[in-house]
Amino acid sequence: MTLWLTFVVEDVAAILLSAGRSRRMGAFKPLLPFGDRTVIECCIDNLRGAEIDDIVVVMGHRAEDIREQLKNSQVRFAVNPAPDSEMSASIALGLKQVNGHARALLLALVDHPAVPSEVIRILIEEWKRGATLVQPEHAGCGGHPVLIDMAYRNELLVLDPTQGLRALFAAHREKVRRVPVESPYVARDMDTWEDYRRLHRDVFGITPAPA
Repeated sequence: MTLWLTFVVEDVAAILLSAGRSRRMGAFKPLLPFGDRTVIECCIDNLRGAEIDDIVVVMGHRAEDIREQLKNSQVRFAVNPAPDSEMSASIALGLKQVNGHARALLLALVDHPAVPSEVIRILIEEWKRGATLVQPEHAGCGGHPVLIDMAYRNELLVLDPTQGLRALFAAHREKVRRVPVESPYVARDMDTWEDYRRLHRDVFGITPAPA
């Protein structure tokens, strides 16, 4: 067991994308309460629970508020000065901050705070078995986070802004491994206030207080 944990900590890094303005939500998504923590803290805890040590949080809108909230979280930061830019820009900025020893990258979205650590471990196991592009799916729907071997690092740095990760996965379709998982939360976006209320209710059994 110790050898396995060492392997994961040293070889898998994570980028948590949290640069947007949350316009559709009507409130700042990363800092909304989710249980007894914030959304972004739950995302980090889920990554830590999968023994991922190297975590880069890409910030943009309200970057200083996120930095303050996470001041004791032992994560590193990248700042996207254009919060309205496409996800590809945030991925490239985060990738430049990732530990050079990393051999695989877990790309996580801040609007998926309910994805359990066990799902992340399953993705890592698939990579250890030789998969280079790994995506979870539930009931046939693809979801997040995704795991990408660092063999694709250069392609990640120059993603087509209009297509993003879809273009990478489409270009290497034969290498993509879709992994069925039991958690429905891999395919549950949290874009609107109603999405947030419903997800919070499903996970914790209570509806969050109005913002």
